[in-house]
Amino acid sequence: MTSNSTKLSSLGPKHSINFNHTTQNTTKNAPIHIKLPPLRTPNPHTTTSNPINHCTPKKNNNSSSDILRLMDCLKLPVPSDIYTSLIKECTLKSDPSEALHLHSHLSNQTNFQLNSPLLHRLLLMHISCGQMDIALNLFDKMPRRKDFVSAAIIIVGCFNIERYELGLSVFVDMLVEGNVCDFMFRSPVWVIVVVSVINACVNSREMEFGRQLHGLLLKLGVTDEFLVYVSLMEFYGKFGCLESANSVFNKLHCHNTVTWTAKIVNSCRNGLFCEVIKDFEEMGNAGIERNSFTFSSVLRACARMDDGGNCGKQVHAFALKLGLYTNTFVQCGLVDMYGKCGLIRDAKLVFELINDKTNTACWNALLMAYVRSGLFIEAIKLMYEMEAAQIHVKESLINHVKIGCANELWEQN
Repeated sequence: MTSNSTKLSSLGPKHSINFNHTTQNTTKNAPIHIKLPPLRTPNPHTTTSNPINHCTPKKNNNSSSDILRLMDCLKLPVPSDIYTSLIKECTLKSDPSEALHLHSHLSNQTNFQLNSPLLHRLLLMHISCGQMDIALNLFDKMPRRKDFVSAAIIIVGCFNIERYELGLSVFVDMLVEGNVCDFMFRSPVWVIVVVSVINACVNSREMEFGRQLHGLLLKLGVTDEFLVYVSLMEFYGKFGCLESANSVFNKLHCHNTVTWTAKIVNSCRNGLFCEVIKDFEEMGNAGIERNSFTFSSVLRACARMDDGGNCGKQVHAFALKLGLYTNTFVQCGLVDMYGKCGLIRDAKLVFELINDKTNTACWNALLMAYVRSGLFIEAIKLMYEMEAAQIHVKESLINHVKIGCANELWEQN
């Protein structure tokens, strides 16, 4: 990836671009003032996303529709700050009908020019209310040279509803806009966008797109951002490219709990369990704090090492020493590890010491431990205990117990 242009082509010929950042003449990102296009409601036969529930707002008898209707009756112009306040409230409430009314009212204002901050809030409002098609229509009506924040809102909004190809397509179109790409790396929002794009590449299995994005970031010299490093490590790890993931790790000037844990998770995911233990020890030698997520990942590796639980017992001792024994993630990991190592007595002992018996994962881990060891009577008893504790037993686990009992009866006969 050392050429002067970086080609992002994994979305197909339509989205292929040749982008040469170094030859672009930067211009200051000027404020956008546009006339709001008429509201185009989505086709009722198309699938719309669910509204995002940000919080449970306090009941308010006066809706934005009531306020706007009152101002219209009084023949008072609605200033932009009132619109901003109403849009913000509608965004938090995720009220689709109020969003449509607000948009419609804005569209009917003949002399009202929509500035960038208000446009951004309007896009967020529609996305929050599950009206992605309306947000896309509004975005498409913007001038050719769109501002980066608007594009970022659309991109992240698409990813949130799992429309990965559309979001990646908008990202590529944004890169074509030279002034937008110049501006994006001066905006604090760019990190969120790039991290979201990397995660979308994982979810949509667009490995080549992610590689080319990494190459573009290297070329532009903007890979020093910590969150980008961690996202790239997770990206390569999930695609099984450990060499690339470790290369990203080694380029970091300073490591912490997050980066070491990401490296451990990658090694565990790809079956390098001895490497996990080695990294865990190096982490401690370097004085890096090991948290509950680190321990739960290491315990998963210990459960698969086929050493009779020896490594797991040592990790258990470390957890006791660091005071993480009462953490739910660590406790569930210990029950699972001991169960998979065939140490049922230890698994049950850890389970009995758990104070919070409402955690379903811990119950399931002990139940599967019984099933793996052929202790079906104990498994059935545990299911009755789960029912008494109002813990839902998955149908798949019940089937495991049924099949195990049937096999044992067959062997006895």
